[in-house]
Amino acid sequence: MNNPDHDRHDDPDAWQPVAPPAPRKGRGAVSNLQGRYEADRREVFDDGWQPSSDDPHDGAPALFTQVFEERAKTILTRNQSPDLPFNVSLNPYRGCEHGCIYCFARPTHSYLGLSPGLDFESRIYAKVNARELLVRELSKPSYEPEPIALGVNTDAWQPVERDLRITRGVIEVLAERQHPFAAITKSSLIERDLDLLVPMAQRRQFMAAITITTLDAGIARTLEPRAAAPARRLRTIRTLAEAGIPVGVSIAPVIPFVTEPDMERVLEACAEAGATSASYIVLRLPWEVAPLFQQWLAAHFPQRAGRVMNRVRDMRGGKDYDASFSQRMKGTGLWSDLLKQRFRQAVKRLGLNERQHGILDMSAFVGAKSAREKPQLDLF
Repeated sequence: MNNPDHDRHDDPDAWQPVAPPAPRKGRGAVSNLQGRYEADRREVFDDGWQPSSDDPHDGAPALFTQVFEERAKTILTRNQSPDLPFNVSLNPYRGCEHGCIYCFARPTHSYLGLSPGLDFESRIYAKVNARELLVRELSKPSYEPEPIALGVNTDAWQPVERDLRITRGVIEVLAERQHPFAAITKSSLIERDLDLLVPMAQRRQFMAAITITTLDAGIARTLEPRAAAPARRLRTIRTLAEAGIPVGVSIAPVIPFVTEPDMERVLEACAEAGATSASYIVLRLPWEVAPLFQQWLAAHFPQRAGRVMNRVRDMRGGKDYDASFSQRMKGTGLWSDLLKQRFRQAVKRLGLNERQHGILDMSAFVGAKSAREKPQLDLF
């Protein structure tokens, strides 16, 4: 009896297994995984022309970032999620060049008919009318002010912001209107805007959080390839803290056997740099993020990929992801409980989360009526 597998191996024209995608230098995703809303289905086929090299990056050509102008219809997004500490958010960009493989916002590129993979980090949509829309929103007589979370989905200080300055324009409006906001970022570019942020912090109208997943620069280089290096983010924490801005650290995500062993060291380094608060979120793999992350594991950590995913599923009831509000941030089970204990003990030992900076002062907000009167007063 013939062995089909043996026949395929001997016949050079027979079916060959498709090689795993090659990682690209400076990019997080290793493929342009098809988005779930695309009408046409794509199938990977190995035609035998895959280049071979000892350097895994040599097999993939350079991928340049494209920036598209978008005139958005709205700029403030509201949510009613009970596990989020904010109700209103503002994101000046869609897509993020930082390329963090774990980013929960990747699936939103599917709404554009694009891939949550390489498209998400190389095809960036800039909301060029963000400032105009924010002025319009804050000027509505019906507007009720509450703190805005800046850059929750995609980093407001990602590389394209250096030239476009859309985030800078948004902050100028918030500063003029004395409207409190909080920001989270992985970018040292936030230091550029200290002239606006420091006075707001002094009026209790601004606070910041810096995301640090690991202190291992090698892991960070593939995990979040175009974000600031871990050491540079620590320096940003120190800069913000010394300027009088309340700053915390977000360890997000905690990835079992990849970044998880570093958790205590990250907390220690951030506390030493001046952070006064800390939080963490375990790895989330919604929609297309799950296969993208597993491709990344296979490319960069093949020996521990199975172990990582088994632990993730232990925290998610046997699934890659559980989206329920009670479980999506911290997970469940023994490993989740142990992680929670480790975090609490480290935070207590380091004196983090002892001072409360969570209440921002809304009393000075310049609303519609005041904004109309202010130019008249400026004439005298």
